[in-house]
Amino acid sequence: MAADSDSDEGSIRARIGTDMVGPIARRYFVSNGFDGALTGVGVTVGAYLSGIDEGLTVVSLGLAAAVGLCTSGVWSVWEIERAEMRAEIQETEEAMLADLSDTQVERDKMSNQVVNALMSGLGPLLGLVLPLTPFLFEGTVFTLFEATLASVAVAVGVLFTFGAYMASISRQRWYVAGARMGLAGIVVAVINVFLPG
Repeated sequence: MAADSDSDEGSIRARIGTDMVGPIARRYFVSNGFDGALTGVGVTVGAYLSGIDEGLTVVSLGLAAAVGLCTSGVWSVWEIERAEMRAEIQETEEAMLADLSDTQVERDKMSNQVVNALMSGLGPLLGLVLPLTPFLFEGTVFTLFEATLASVAVAVGVLFTFGAYMASISRQRWYVAGARMGLAGIVVAVINVFLPG
């Protein structure tokens, strides 16, 4: 039993370290990472405009948002994939007139569930935490305004990377797809500037 558990964990680690995470996990990672980066822009620009005067306070606000998004990503996908997995296994069992409990089929589907949930949580964590890093240097390297600009630039860079990555697997022009994704960060920043209050 312990050997099977170690084998499953090794399989999951190996899959995350390669491109074998599958298209569903990629979609969760990029989609939720996109949400994380745009939330990061909203938090950092909104914090600056609301008069917060310490970079570490902005980081604290951003990390609170990251915890929420990461938890949402993992939890929701875990439940979604669990329901889908059970439905697929039941359908297969009915077609095969066999019990698939504790079989390789069930273990593979469980592995997919774990990978998809992890990637769903990792996307927003990276997407939101990376744009917060300039605020760690507020007061030493950056002023608060400069840290905010740098944060938006990092978020746009993260979004560009997501777009370029998706383009690389769909044979699009990476710089066009990257620019399309990156533009969303600029749009969110501009909208925040013009929001009332």
